Amino acid sequence: MVERWRSNWFFNVRADILSGMVVALALIPEAIAFSLIAGVSPMIGLYASFCIAIIISFVGGRPAMISAATGAMALVLAPLVRDHGLEYMLAATILTGIIQFLLGVFKVARLMKFIPRAVMIGFVNSLAILIFMAQVPYFWGKSSMTYLFLGSTLFILYFVPRFLKSIPAPLIAIVVLTVVSVMTGVHLQTVGDMGTITQTLPAFLFPDVPLTWNTLQIIMPYSFALALVGLLESLLTSSIIDDMTDTNSDKNREARGQGIANFINGFFGGMAGCAMIGQSVINVKSGGRSRLSTLVAGLFLMFLILVLGDLVVLMPMPVLAGIMVMVCIGTFNWSSFSYLKKAPRGDAFVMLVTVIIVVATHDLSKGVIAGVLLSAIFFVAKISKLEVVRQEKDDLHLYHVKGQLFFASTQSFEKAFDTTVQDQHIVIDFTNSHIWDDSGVGAIDKITLKYYENRNEVTLKGLNESSQKMLHKLALFPENTAKSVSS
Repeated sequence: MVERWRSNWFFNVRADILSGMVVALALIPEAIAFSLIAGVSPMIGLYASFCIAIIISFVGGRPAMISAATGAMALVLAPLVRDHGLEYMLAATILTGIIQFLLGVFKVARLMKFIPRAVMIGFVNSLAILIFMAQVPYFWGKSSMTYLFLGSTLFILYFVPRFLKSIPAPLIAIVVLTVVSVMTGVHLQTVGDMGTITQTLPAFLFPDVPLTWNTLQIIMPYSFALALVGLLESLLTSSIIDDMTDTNSDKNREARGQGIANFINGFFGGMAGCAMIGQSVINVKSGGRSRLSTLVAGLFLMFLILVLGDLVVLMPMPVLAGIMVMVCIGTFNWSSFSYLKKAPRGDAFVMLVTVIIVVATHDLSKGVIAGVLLSAIFFVAKISKLEVVRQEKDDLHLYHVKGQLFFASTQSFEKAFDTTVQDQHIVIDFTNSHIWDDSGVGAIDKITLKYYENRNEVTLKGLNESSQKMLHKLALFPENTAKSVSS
């Protein structure tokens, strides 16, 4: 037990504490911005980030991953808040947690194996682009001092780690440049300009909504969408952190953990959240590796709000934007440019479509779903190429079937046979083929019955065990129609 706690929490204490502090500082403007997107008070996003980060540190399946209020969830919540108000949003958040927990129980993570590499690359790249786009308003078209502080931040983040690794460079940049801005009195956009921060703890409350079927009808579509978007983003982010740290994670536990975190978070006045790739990357690159880093992020976030709120509002936004820009640079898969040249055209197209849809809609789920569907269509098109080689000798017509027989290849299969012949012996050889579904069996039914109507003798041979079982189970032609079905 002691060794287990150490391996999960205390093998990297110093780096985890420092990285968690950096993440907490970066969470504040993000949480406020996402609250504004959802149409709620900035404190709603801050409370959500505080609650979710602390809870997920205990119940999540991916150590060092940061979960909090996110833009993807805020976009889904915005119409609900606009049409029905805050209380319904809290109820939807609680129901989201229940749905996510159940999906984790039913091992939703198994679906991750259906997400192709091209979609993963597109997901990462689109996230990097979206994070960068979100930072542009904080420096584009601003004063020369804004660009100076942005450039100074990037300079510190790039060069300091080469000489000083014991303290995360983002933490140095935030502290040093905040002090400089305050002492010099330069006019810069600050965290305080983003929204009002009240130095109060969240209170436990039950959403003030009627417990009726009508309420469930209102929140269910939003909760289901939130659950899917949240788990999709969380599980994909988990896979990215797995690769960055060269470790494995329990993704079904992560799904259950996300559910527990959102369920409890809803009772403390927070909006639904999920994993954040930007903050997770900051955490890992700053040295965070264990659950302690996630816990510190949540605790230090609340400490900043309650105790250091008057100082937090002084942090310059160009500095925080610079940190996120560097995260974008580190997150973007720069090898994807060569991937576009080397990869099969279908995979390259899928990657580009994933990026374009995510960036255009700001909805990660739409891009990933579109990418998966496109990959499936290209895969089906590729394996549906079926060849039937015909040989004739006297009254024997031999057909060698090569390829997969299923719904997408039945037309090619049926067109290969001349069913107008009469009084012939027809042999269809499936040695190099496999029957996958009822459509394949239906195609064999159709050909066999047509030959039988013209007084032909039909033999099906070379069927593997699986194909033979499916044929016997689903075929409609009478047993005497085909002379034999041999393996």
